[in-house]
Amino acid sequence: MANVVVVGAQWGDEGKGKIVDWLSERADVIARFQGGHNAGHTLVIDGTVYKLSALPSGIVRPGKLSVIGNGVVLDPWALLAEIERLAAQGVSVTPDNLMIAENTPLILPLHGELDRGREGQNSTARIGTTGRGIGPAYEDKVGRRVIRVADLADPQTLETRIERLLTHHDALRSGLGLPPVDWAGLSAMLAEVAPKILRFAGPVWKVMGEMRKAGKRILFEGAQGALLDVDFGTYPYVTSSTTMAGAAATGSGLGPNAAGFVLGIVKAYTTRVGEGPFPTELDDATGQRLGERGHEFGTVTGRKRRCGWFDAVLVRQTCAISGTRGIALTKLDVLDGFETLKICTGYRIGDEVYDYLPTAAALQAKVEPIYEELDGWSDSTAGARSWAELPAAAVKYVRRIEELIQCPVAMLSTSPERDDTILVTDPFVD
Repeated sequence: MANVVVVGAQWGDEGKGKIVDWLSERADVIARFQGGHNAGHTLVIDGTVYKLSALPSGIVRPGKLSVIGNGVVLDPWALLAEIERLAAQGVSVTPDNLMIAENTPLILPLHGELDRGREGQNSTARIGTTGRGIGPAYEDKVGRRVIRVADLADPQTLETRIERLLTHHDALRSGLGLPPVDWAGLSAMLAEVAPKILRFAGPVWKVMGEMRKAGKRILFEGAQGALLDVDFGTYPYVTSSTTMAGAAATGSGLGPNAAGFVLGIVKAYTTRVGEGPFPTELDDATGQRLGERGHEFGTVTGRKRRCGWFDAVLVRQTCAISGTRGIALTKLDVLDGFETLKICTGYRIGDEVYDYLPTAAALQAKVEPIYEELDGWSDSTAGARSWAELPAAAVKYVRRIEELIQCPVAMLSTSPERDDTILVTDPFVD
């Protein structure tokens, strides 16, 4: 049996929550390996809606170990609030089903303040972040001044960390017109939250390694999407972590050979939240229709998502970089009733044709999509659980996507309900 890495293959919001939940029933460990609580996952189980941000999607499944790996940046107060919300829905989160890596960096209130302060300074420099402090926390991690979970257990170390952190942040805040950080207030907040977080802390790399040796199945859950990757995304309109499958190893403490099957989650059309290039974006009635039918609003922020036709160029590119062995195609039912559908098969920049998205921002801004048209279908695909239940035109659309992205469909999702899924290839069977 193989382990499985689930990553978004577009700009996020591809429906990873449902797919991870579907797979988690067969896994023993579900591990988040990057990102922060800006990544929202919505699960619909037996009609009950669960909205998760910091917690792995497997937390709603009894008998599973959910892990927050060291590649994540963690807001402890947001995590505790999420745990309380789940408790109100009957989901108990304890050290028996949640473990947090001891070396996980913490997002503090000052990170969110810096994030929002920067975004509000100059409209021409806006990245379109959620303002939750994810980027500044990652900056402090690589700057070797972040506070980590283990530091909460040692007041002396914590005091040293706070001093180093505030020396840097107070200078930044002064330049943005923000007041200095309240040292005593921050120390008190951390002292108060420490025992609530430390009860979940442990050597994730060791525990997961032992479980792997024991033959347990591990499901690695990525956040955001490949096109938001800090290296390979539409820079600078990206997140601050590596969203590709390779991050599963470094973000959890297991080696690269632990990855197993890489499953890319792909929406049957394209959406994006925030700023940045979007070659197939539709600023018309069709784009509006996609957004309304797909309920395209962010789980975390409620922001309206930009919508457009399926971009096979981008998905082929992200599948290649992540080593994707199969995709889970979601939201096919949103396309029901369209008379004609379009798929982007290439880009034109002036007189030149590209089969990939250039890295240079100036070239990305000039990209014009080259479309291929396919017939739509009038029958409903919603709730289909076999190929036989799909209209012929829908099957043709899926098969054409496979050809263009050079990667097979392993799973097909036809509604938010977890059981409305067509399994083609079992990712857990290597």
